[in-house]
Amino acid sequence: MEMGLAGTKVSKPVLGLVVGGMLGLLDGLSGFFEPSLAPVMSSVITFSLLKGLVSGIATGYVSQRVHSMLLGILSGIAIAAVLSLLVVLHAGMALFWDILLPGMLLGAIVGFATQRFGRPVQFGASAK
Repeated sequence: MEMGLAGTKVSKPVLGLVVGGMLGLLDGLSGFFEPSLAPVMSSVITFSLLKGLVSGIATGYVSQRVHSMLLGILSGIAIAAVLSLLVVLHAGMALFWDILLPGMLLGAIVGFATQRFGRPVQFGASAK
């Protein structure tokens, strides 16, 4: 049974977008636990949310093509790692692991969720 959000069937890219966005927002909000980030919290939340949204939808599209749980998770990790590295370049190397590890965890969770719970998008006349 492939059930998504609230009992409805959700496509893999949309599920990736929702899960990635929620996890990205939580990742950004976790910056409140680090007092030194207080002056830049709006940037932390914005970049974390954008990173989660982009990696979520990209992982969802990759999950459309591959039908392997392992490849779905690995692609989520790889996509989120690349996006996290872009954020590291903006934020500075001192925060390398603080940004990369949560980003890769986000990618793994999104990869799992899209493979396990997402519905493949159907194109053409057979789409409902």
